[in-house]
Amino acid sequence: MKRSVIETVLGAVVLVVAAVFLGFSYNTANVKKVSGYEVTADFSGIGGLAVGDEVQISGVKVGSIVGVDLDPDTYLARVRMSIDPAVKLPDDTAALISSESLMGGKYLLLEPGAGDDMIPAGGRVPFTQAPQNLEQLLGQFIFSMQKKDDGDS
Repeated sequence: MKRSVIETVLGAVVLVVAAVFLGFSYNTANVKKVSGYEVTADFSGIGGLAVGDEVQISGVKVGSIVGVDLDPDTYLARVRMSIDPAVKLPDDTAALISSESLMGGKYLLLEPGAGDDMIPAGGRVPFTQAPQNLEQLLGQFIFSMQKKDDGDS
């Protein structure tokens, strides 16, 4: 009986510590949803970008991805993002999909231009760049090294 009471108390302590850790990590991770105006961008490939991923300018979160669809006319991936209303994007802004690390984790990087006009709500980012495919790059490197070795012999 005494042993089961100790195990129960210890289990409760573990659950409380886990809840405190979860609350702390949620507050410090800056995962809150950004509500604002919606903007779209069309990409030839999105490389794993998903709903909920961050939209950043210079490393600062300014929005989040709210939708990813396929445009039936152009067969391009249409990414819908919600941008903080305090951030105004020039009409020559570029959007790039980038990786947080080699292990994955994508985010959308916006590089504002110097245009005088701003992208309105419901507007489109005109310049986009799809992410680099690491497997393709490695394959090209290996293939080019094999060709170089064949030429030397």
